[in-house]
Amino acid sequence: GPFATPVEDAEMRAVVLILALLASAQALIPSSRAVRSGRSNVVMSAEPSRRTFLAEAAVLATTAMAPVAFADDEAPAPAAEAPVAPAAPATPAKPSYGNFEVPKEWGITGKDYYYDAQRVVDHMKYATAMEKGTSNMDSINKNMKKEMVDFVSFYRRFNNVAGKQSFSTLYTAINVLAGHYTSYGTKFPVPEKRRKRLFQEYAEIDKYIKKSR
Repeated sequence: GPFATPVEDAEMRAVVLILALLASAQALIPSSRAVRSGRSNVVMSAEPSRRTFLAEAAVLATTAMAPVAFADDEAPAPAAEAPVAPAAPATPAKPSYGNFEVPKEWGITGKDYYYDAQRVVDHMKYATAMEKGTSNMDSINKNMKKEMVDFVSFYRRFNNVAGKQSFSTLYTAINVLAGHYTSYGTKFPVPEKRRKRLFQEYAEIDKYIKKSR
């Protein structure tokens, strides 16, 4: 090409230096006239100088070539790896507790404990499962609150009911849901931790009602 690479330029300088040194060394060799005239002291004194000069020339030539050797042997530095961003944690899916009918009739009959208990727990399931944005959340929760109070106020007076497993478990669940209404009001959904606990209670209540306990 029109321009020499750094390696080619260094090699050219080394060759020129060696040729120049060799030419200078040739000048130190005594002429044939001096040898024939028997001036042995001149020949002997010139010989060590020539050897020294050639040794120095070899060292200089090697030094001039050194950058070329190192340039050829040098390995390119590895490219720095770009940092990998950690993957965003997956958002856990909300558990589904089932589909429940919207309550249409509120209140207890006061005649059949198991019928009333099942109605109250079914209404509580819907109220507990409601998510933010559910239509009529406020009115449903207000009706739910009143129905729970009416149920407990009426049936806890009867000893044969108050001692049942279904009543004691339902009474506990009513206190938990009523505590949510006291803390958050009737316009906010039940938090997931409390919701999970309530549905565990509901499963027990359903089991006890089916066994008439």
